[in-house]
Amino acid sequence: MTAVQREIEAAPGSRLAGPEVVRAGHRSFAGVRTRVLEVGPKPKRGTGRLVLLHGYCDSADTWRPALAELAAAGIPAVAVDLPGFGEADPLRPGAMLAQLDAFVAEVVRFYSDRGKVVLGGNSLGGTMSLRAACHEELPIAGVVSIAAPGFVDSWLVRTVGKYPLPLRLAASLPLPVPGFVVRTIAEFVVPRLLYADRAAADVAHVARFTGLFPDFRSTTTRLDQARQLVAELAEAYEGLDGIEVPLLVVACGKDRLVTAAAGRRLHALVPHSRLMLREEWGHCPQLDDPVAIADLLSYFRAGVLHKKPRRRSAALTQKAAAG
Repeated sequence: MTAVQREIEAAPGSRLAGPEVVRAGHRSFAGVRTRVLEVGPKPKRGTGRLVLLHGYCDSADTWRPALAELAAAGIPAVAVDLPGFGEADPLRPGAMLAQLDAFVAEVVRFYSDRGKVVLGGNSLGGTMSLRAACHEELPIAGVVSIAAPGFVDSWLVRTVGKYPLPLRLAASLPLPVPGFVVRTIAEFVVPRLLYADRAAADVAHVARFTGLFPDFRSTTTRLDQARQLVAELAEAYEGLDGIEVPLLVVACGKDRLVTAAAGRRLHALVPHSRLMLREEWGHCPQLDDPVAIADLLSYFRAGVLHKKPRRRSAALTQKAAAG
C-alpha cells in the first residue's frame, strides 16, 4: 500500500495565507485502488489521525476546504475516495455496504499506525463511520457522523428507494434523453440538494457532481445504484448498541436529503452520544462552512485522544441529564 503518486494542490476556500499543501496520492485498500488526500504532519505516537469519508456520488474533494483549515491548524488528516466514486475502482456486483465495510476497515487499520483514528463521515460516509465503530476490534477513538441516512429520511430519499413510476417510464424510453438536458437538470438540482443556500454554491464543487451525470445512461445507472443503497440502509444499523467510542451526531436544519429528525433518532439509539443541531447547515456542511467543520473535528479529536472514552461519555451524559 505504497503511494505511487504525490502532488501539491491548492485547497480552495481556505483562510491560509501561505501555500496550501494537500498531498494527493494513490493507494490500495481491500483490493481497491483509490485516491488519498492528506494534510498535516506525521502524527506523534499515540495521537492518531482524522480520517474523513464522503457521501454518495461525492469524492474526497468535498473535504478540500476543511482539509486546508486542518492543515493550517497542524492537524494530520486524510480523506479517501470510497469505492465506486471519485478516482477509486468501481464497486463490484453484489451488496454495496459489505464492500465499503471491508474498504473502510482497512483504511482505519492502515492509518492507525501512530494511534487510534478519529472517523468523520458525511451522508454515506457517516453511515460507514457508524458501521465501523460497531466493531470494537478496529482502532477507532471516536466518530463524527454528519447527516447519515437511513434513520428518518426525506421524501426524496424514500421516493428513490421505491423507484416510482416517473423514473421507470424515463428508464424505458425508446430514445435516451439528450446529454445536455441531463446536465442542465443536474446543474439545477445539485446546488439545492447539497447546500443550505444554493446561491452560495461553489461552481467547482457543483461541476464535480454534475460530471457524474454526463448522459442519460449514466444517470439511470446511478439511480439504480442509489435504489440498492436505500434498500440496504434498512438493515445498516443493527449493531449500533455495540458502539462504545465517543460519538458526535451532527444534524443539519436545512438538509433536504436527511432530515434533522434522523440525527435525533441516531442520538436516541446511542445514549452516550452527543447531538449537535445546526439549523443553518445543509446536507454537506463541509461545503457550507468548512471553517466551522474543521474546528468541530479538531476539538472532537483533541477531546477523545486525551481522555478515556467511556469516562468522558458517562460524564457528558450525566451533565446533559442534570441540565
